[in-house]
Amino acid sequence: MRMTGRLLLWMLMVTGLLVSPALAIEPWEENRWYWSHDGEPVLLLGGSDDDNLFQWPAEELLPQLDRIAAAGGNVIRNTMSDRPDRGTEVYPFLRRADGNYDLSQWNPEYWERFERLLSETARRKIFIQIEIWDRFDYTDHRGADRWQVHPYNPANNVNYTYEESGFGKRYPDHPGQNRQPFFFTTPDQRNTRVVLRYQQAFVRKLLAHSLKYDHVLYCIDNETSGEEAWSTYWAEFLKEEAARAGRRVYVTEMWDDWNLRAERHRRTFDHPERYDFVDVSQNNHNRGQTHWDNFLHVRNLLASHPRPINTTKTYGADGNKFGHTDQDAIERFWRHLLAGAASMRFHRPESGLGINDRAVACLQAARALEASIPLWEVEPAGDLLEDREENEAYIAASAERDAIAVFFPKGKERGSVTVDLSDAPAELTMQWIDIDRGTTGEVMPLAGGRRVRLSAPENGNHVAAIRAAN
Repeated sequence: MRMTGRLLLWMLMVTGLLVSPALAIEPWEENRWYWSHDGEPVLLLGGSDDDNLFQWPAEELLPQLDRIAAAGGNVIRNTMSDRPDRGTEVYPFLRRADGNYDLSQWNPEYWERFERLLSETARRKIFIQIEIWDRFDYTDHRGADRWQVHPYNPANNVNYTYEESGFGKRYPDHPGQNRQPFFFTTPDQRNTRVVLRYQQAFVRKLLAHSLKYDHVLYCIDNETSGEEAWSTYWAEFLKEEAARAGRRVYVTEMWDDWNLRAERHRRTFDHPERYDFVDVSQNNHNRGQTHWDNFLHVRNLLASHPRPINTTKTYGADGNKFGHTDQDAIERFWRHLLAGAASMRFHRPESGLGINDRAVACLQAARALEASIPLWEVEPAGDLLEDREENEAYIAASAERDAIAVFFPKGKERGSVTVDLSDAPAELTMQWIDIDRGTTGEVMPLAGGRRVRLSAPENGNHVAAIRAAN
């Protein structure tokens, strides 16, 4: 008997394998810059030591998830990547006895690993932003030879030839050059049906697992420079397949441009009907005021149709190949936090802090600030800062000025600025939060209704949480 989408949905809900769609993560109705879950606002903060944790053995995965949750983290990034970087990764397709892959059959181990990640993160209330395609999986750039061993390479499967697929034998260029035919298969591109059918089957298989859960967001690519038609096709495919199962999914695309003002980013910014949120991870290649201003530029563009803005890759770690430091990562995380990002995660080492001790302290400090000032109650308010040097301080405040957060990045000297509290209540309290240690200080009285000179307690990363005394 053929099962309809509605019947399948009903059976899954009755058996407890699927939560009610009303409980799923979605933009919060009261403030659509932020996510909600079960109708309540939820701020997504995290870090992890890899981008595709589902490929980790259970004895490594579970302690990693426990560490994230213990630090106050509740989001990870998960690329569906299968490139053999650690030596423990597996491909999604079945490998035959002759060594060739059959793309029409699945490797159970790959999908069991994915299911384990979904169930274990759900158990810990850790949300997942999935990236379906990663261009670095299909390249030979700098001798990586990933295409040489990949199942989609015609030399390694029994499903199509080089001539039928249009694939080449090597792809030595950086994948940012977008010369890999893998990303040109859709009907409005080269319409390479012999490959597209297996890509479609892969996504359907992914959804067969993920649609049972309520804590998953979807991103089509990792930092793509591909054609718009590719992204459009997969955004619509995801939504249509989910609708057949009676579910709704929230989808975005991640473009490679470091400049958020680049025209390519408008493909997501200008299409809220297609992309339910935006990811601006590549802004994290920028520093200081430029980093802050670029994010606010996106908020202004989206103001007529607010959507959550995620940043799933916060770059920065001492010794990073881009020259970015631990301090860069901390500043980027906190600027985005006060500027109104809905989700922030530290990128994996060596390009990010992952979930090391500095990342843990940041997460603990951010949760301490959230406990005092729910971030969805405030907005960027740079006009309240005076006597400020570049990158000395950043501020967010509520419309009533009864909740104000001021972030002081570590500098040559401890930060000191004037904060205009003229419109704030007369009786306030202030608490310093030490970002480098993840600790809080005493709650102190502070007089409002005037301009106040505010200085960080010492040279380090700190945030001041100012609230109405009542």
